[in-house]
Amino acid sequence: MTSTNFSPPSDRLLTETVSVTLQINDRLYTVEIEPRVTLLDLLRERLELTGSKKGCDHGQCGACTVLIDGRRVNSCLTLAVMQVGKTITTIEGLAQGDELHPMQAAFIQNDAFQCGYCTSGQICSAIGLLSEGKADSDADIRELMSGNLCRCGAYPNIVAAIQSVAASVRAGDATI
Repeated sequence: MTSTNFSPPSDRLLTETVSVTLQINDRLYTVEIEPRVTLLDLLRERLELTGSKKGCDHGQCGACTVLIDGRRVNSCLTLAVMQVGKTITTIEGLAQGDELHPMQAAFIQNDAFQCGYCTSGQICSAIGLLSEGKADSDADIRELMSGNLCRCGAYPNIVAAIQSVAASVRAGDATI
C-alpha cells in the first residue's frame, strides 16, 4: 500500500485575498477578495448589486443567473476570480437609463412574474437563450429555461414574453 503525503492548506491560503478587476454592467470594479468567493456573493455582498438572488446556492434554481460574455451562467457556482477579462451583465445592467430592455418590458406586458423573486434570473436566462438562437418553439423555450424555477407557476407567461421578444427580434424591431 502506498502512502500519499498530504498536508492541509495553511490558514494563510484560506484567508489570503487577491485583487481583481471585473467589468460588470459596463463599469470596472476593482476589489480585494478571497479566491473562494462566488460571483453571486461578490455581486450581492460587496458591490450591492442585489438583483441576482440567492435561491438554492447549488445551481439548481436559476435565481442567480447572470450573463457572462452573453451566455447565461449560475453566479452561485462561479468563482469571481475566474471572470477577469469577461463582460458580466446583471439585471441592473439591462436597462438603458429609463428605457427597459425589451425582455424586461415583455415580462411586464405578459405578466410573466408574480412574487418577483426569480424574475431577474428568468430575464437574464431568457436573454441568453435568445442570443444563443434557440427559441424556436414553446417546447424549446420550456426545455431550455428548465434550469430557472418559478414557484409561483408563471411559466406560460414567461414563455409568452420570450416568444414576443423573439418575434420582435426576427422582425428587426428589437435587439437583444
